[in-house]
Amino acid sequence: HVSTTQPQFLLAPRFLAVQRSEKCIPNLSAHCRRESDLMAALQTPSPFAGTARRFAPRLRYLLLPTTMSLSSSIVSSRSRDGDGEQPLLPHSSLEIAGARRGLLAGFDSLRRPYRAFPVFASNRHVETIFAAFTRSLPTVAFRRECLRTPDDGAVALDWVSGDDRALPGDAPVLILLPGLTGGSQDTYVRHMLLRARSKGWRVVVFNSRGCANSPVTTAKFYSASFTGDLRQVVDHVLTRYPQSNIYAAGWSLGANILVRYLGEETDKCSLSGAVSMCNPFNLVIADEDFHKGFNNIYDRALANSLRAIFKKHALLFEGLDGEYDIPKAANAKTVRDFDEGLTRVSFGFRSVDDYYSNSSSSDSIKNVSIPLLCIQADNDPIAPSRGIPREDIKANPNCLLIVTPEGGHLGWVAGDEAPFGCPWTDPIVMEFLEHVHNETGSTSKNSVANEPQGVPKTSVPHLSEHV
Repeated sequence: HVSTTQPQFLLAPRFLAVQRSEKCIPNLSAHCRRESDLMAALQTPSPFAGTARRFAPRLRYLLLPTTMSLSSSIVSSRSRDGDGEQPLLPHSSLEIAGARRGLLAGFDSLRRPYRAFPVFASNRHVETIFAAFTRSLPTVAFRRECLRTPDDGAVALDWVSGDDRALPGDAPVLILLPGLTGGSQDTYVRHMLLRARSKGWRVVVFNSRGCANSPVTTAKFYSASFTGDLRQVVDHVLTRYPQSNIYAAGWSLGANILVRYLGEETDKCSLSGAVSMCNPFNLVIADEDFHKGFNNIYDRALANSLRAIFKKHALLFEGLDGEYDIPKAANAKTVRDFDEGLTRVSFGFRSVDDYYSNSSSSDSIKNVSIPLLCIQADNDPIAPSRGIPREDIKANPNCLLIVTPEGGHLGWVAGDEAPFGCPWTDPIVMEFLEHVHNETGSTSKNSVANEPQGVPKTSVPHLSEHV
């Protein structure tokens, strides 16, 4: 646990104070009476976007000299590299582990030292909050497709509008899995989406039940342990694009679900490659740290978001018997409260501790049989570094690990586009995925593509709507 020093964190109240303005966020003013509650705005896209547009220009003016200085140092570093031999390995500022770590030597993004943007780099909470409130929100037009699940639930897939006509049928497909309560409205999701799209990849955002206004039609949301919805999404995408190789990238809880899915599928996995970022890995350790110091702010913010989703669909949960504690979930002050009252019961766990200990993706790493890149920040307040299954990653020839010295949670305010552009991870993710795709070759690994002509393909029932 890294302690927070007072001078470094003086900037954070200014970020939070801006969110208090009723002029900036009229719809949230009633819910933002305490500074700790303001973190709930992290999960609310449209008010956040408005605030970012107003606040970011001021920060750009203040940070312009630092940005220019940092850019000059990067250019100078590149020039020096160009005069001599290129390094044979990624820079020593990064922790690299895994049997195939040698392939990373060819990634241009990893040849320079990891330099977190000045001011924010010294404190993990400052970087986390700064990225959440001020990172630019790219404009993307989506076409929404809703899939009906076998238990009569529903999930929403957000495709880039027009890509079904603009891209060839065999273009690689990237499925994005956001974090807890996240969705296609999040800044880190959209930046990754646009980068992949610029490389000619087809991209779809998998919004879990209730997230990003995804419909909830049963008394069941989603959990860290449940991979059924992801399995159905992968199968659906494979059926729709049988000539394409399919990949996936997940953040935070979405990364945990993705790695669990990979471990369950083992050598039958239909994906050609995957990336995990900010994965909590060991949920027991993550839960321990969630109740320490400033982390309580994140805990309450996420609990607020879970309650908001629940209240939209509260009628579905009336009259449930058994071990459900609906009032506890409806009034949860922490994520643990919500999981104790609702999540762990919905998915058949004896207690919330049983749920966490049996839902951790750290146990799945040894069974992953496709190329998997895991990127973590050593100072992540929500996904603790000590929870990373380093030894299992090293023992699995399919897995690679990159740990940056800073980055916070979903922050990584570093790289050529810092501080307002994409996270430092985005170029590395695409370099890895393109390398795997080129290794795989143009021939699809999907067995669906080899079906005899004239045999009808089956697809899961779905309902489409345009957004």
